[in-house]
Amino acid sequence: MSGQDSLRIIEEMINTAKSHFNEDGHLLLLWGWIVSFCSVTDYLVLRFAEVPWHSVVWLLTWVALGYQFWYIRNKRRRRRVRTYTDDILVAVWIAFVVALLLVTVALGNIYHAVGRDFYVFVNPIILVLYGIPTFLCGTILKFKPLVVGAIGCWILSLVTPLLPDAEQLLMPAAGMLIAWIIPGYMVRARYRQGESLRHGL
Repeated sequence: MSGQDSLRIIEEMINTAKSHFNEDGHLLLLWGWIVSFCSVTDYLVLRFAEVPWHSVVWLLTWVALGYQFWYIRNKRRRRRVRTYTDDILVAVWIAFVVALLLVTVALGNIYHAVGRDFYVFVNPIILVLYGIPTFLCGTILKFKPLVVGAIGCWILSLVTPLLPDAEQLLMPAAGMLIAWIIPGYMVRARYRQGESLRHGL
């Protein structure tokens, strides 16, 4: 096999993965809106109701995670072609979910041990984590809106500690807007026009 043949096969694999990855923007929009809803609701309850259980709204993410597993499994059953790039993307998001869960548990334990002063570190760390899989997927798929969204999350992670505690809760919503919601609607618009990520998104 010549070098050109190898490059052609790799390009075809990437293009196939592009057409599969969130081809209608469904999962990007699902998580973008779920996280944004939880972020804004958490802020409003803390700001105006001032109840200690304001963060309970984040349990909705577990429901969304269960739905995502069901959605992906059904799509895989209908998919005839599975590429190496598909496997890489799945591994990226699995690593993100595992890291997010571990960091969330660790931060919760530290919060209870140290107290409210540690609260200012939570959302910046979460925003850094959000940016990692977004940047990797945008780079792998050559989808610039995801790369820009990831960089936006990282910039917000630097700005967040400068804000009052309550306002910091709004930063994940801002991060989701630029990292997942806007790119998700861009993908959906192309999908409705009969195109996919392989058509130059």
